[in-house]
Amino acid sequence: MENQQTAIVTGGAGFLGSHLCDRLLEDGFRVICIDSLLTGSLDNIAHLVDRPDFQFIQHDIIQPLHLPGRVDRIYNLACPASPAKYTLDPVHTFNTSVIGGQNMLNMALDKGARILQASTSEVYGDPSVRTQSEDYRGNVNTVGPRSCYDEGKRAAETLFHDFRQRYGLITKIVRIFNTYGPRMSADDGRVVSNFIVQALRGEDITIYGDGEQTRSFCYVEDLIRGMCRMMDTPDEIAGPVNLGNPEEYTVNELAQMILRKTGSSSKLTYRDRPIDDPYHRRPDITLARELLNCRPRVDISEGLDLTIAYFRDLLLGPGQLRVVAGG
Repeated sequence: MENQQTAIVTGGAGFLGSHLCDRLLEDGFRVICIDSLLTGSLDNIAHLVDRPDFQFIQHDIIQPLHLPGRVDRIYNLACPASPAKYTLDPVHTFNTSVIGGQNMLNMALDKGARILQASTSEVYGDPSVRTQSEDYRGNVNTVGPRSCYDEGKRAAETLFHDFRQRYGLITKIVRIFNTYGPRMSADDGRVVSNFIVQALRGEDITIYGDGEQTRSFCYVEDLIRGMCRMMDTPDEIAGPVNLGNPEEYTVNELAQMILRKTGSSSKLTYRDRPIDDPYHRRPDITLARELLNCRPRVDISEGLDLTIAYFRDLLLGPGQLRVVAGG
């Protein structure tokens, strides 16, 4: 095993991070999963903990971490990613992106590793253009309720760029658009998980705003493939590169799809749209196609079926075919 490469995944017990750990192990890496468990869950990596090529370390990357031995790749995914979670402690959220990001960059320098930053479509803010490409600079409020996350991720991108320019570090940046799939938290506040959980429980489905705002939903398997391909690009390719699915749906359309697929009779209820909530979110993935030969393979119908099955087992127990919901 002397020639086996080692990959670190920060935020590795989270939704995306745990799927990335799976993929890296499949690809033959030794994986070190680092997570504070602030929003991650040991349940997401329970199937990995007994593997000899997997190690879990509970640690908050805001604090420096010194690891012995070889490290070849670092995937920095650590940071709460849903408004319901990252607004609970906005200072900590911002520091995770900036101080935590700098700590991982310093580790990459020390180890001679390449490092990838999981940035976000939130760097575009509430965009003034319908489709967001990487050269769009965004419409971000620096003092709004979402700013700790949006501006933290923007600052982290700057740090990654500057470490590359100043020290010659091999850095990669991807901007992740709305992603869904198994292992999402039932209470994370994101639209796909919210709607599925409410439908399965027979509760009213809560839509913020008029429901005509649009989102583009990428299944987790497609997102992880793009992330790994970005890490494999030649050294001179740094990004940022958008990763997501450009198929666009209104929130109302998503709700109706989930109602049909769950067989739920839940009603739709409408509340005020939150401050700075983007009205349109759709990636231009031209760069991902050109540089990574990467495009989505899982359509929304198949992806929702897989995600609904996961939440049905989680909430109702295995083998439940449908929920009988009240009015």
